[in-house]
Amino acid sequence: MKINLNGTFVDRDEARIDPLDRGFLLADGLFETIRVEDGNSTRTDRHLHRLSHGCDVLGMSFPKALKSAIAETISANKVSNGVLRLTITRGPGPRGVLPPKEPDQTVMISVTPSDTRPPNPMKAIIAETTRRNEFSPLSRCKSLNYLDNIIARQEANDRGADEALLLNTAGNLAEATAANLFLVIDGMLLTPPVSDGALPGVMREEVLPDAEERTLEPGDFARASEAFLTNSLGVRPLVTVDGVPIGAGVPGSMTKKYLDK
Repeated sequence: MKINLNGTFVDRDEARIDPLDRGFLLADGLFETIRVEDGNSTRTDRHLHRLSHGCDVLGMSFPKALKSAIAETISANKVSNGVLRLTITRGPGPRGVLPPKEPDQTVMISVTPSDTRPPNPMKAIIAETTRRNEFSPLSRCKSLNYLDNIIARQEANDRGADEALLLNTAGNLAEATAANLFLVIDGMLLTPPVSDGALPGVMREEVLPDAEERTLEPGDFARASEAFLTNSLGVRPLVTVDGVPIGAGVPGSMTKKYLDK
């Protein structure tokens, strides 16, 4: 694997991050996960738009020439279909929380081949160990701090599920640990609004013209005929929550409509 590290390609075994990098020490950074199809990154402009917003939130500089760097990384690794990871940190700095006045940011891009088989239906639980903070500006960007998501996903694994759904501080549905949530109720496609803690996902943005943003409660699953999850890698049918089937417990017609996106 060839890693694009600060504009230079190095083998994975030779790639080195400064031990004082704030991304490693403090999760002071951002990332994007980008789907690669037929040798090209997908929805690149949407990813970079969200990344730019995240840079504004954290007070970081938006790196130049990212589009060309992404394309060069895909080409260098000869990946036709796969997953690209773009990571930006504030770079190394002195001890303490306050960022350095003149940061030397780290930009790392990697890409790996991936399986293109149709996704299996997912079983989820509603996480009890943590909640999504809809008041935090970090809920609107892809920061490196994924500890709440990790805790929730571990809980899902311990309870025999594939994914965990996160409630916000008000007890309403926000999103999954690595995806946005959509429910079909009375024939309407619904999804939690960003104001409830939903990450503004790139695939969510693509589906949103067909949907309505609405505050959703855990009890709404009992009224739903189907549900699915979306992230940058695609759409996954959601068939059970806390062991209870959603609708007939199989992917519905509206879910199937988006599976090939």
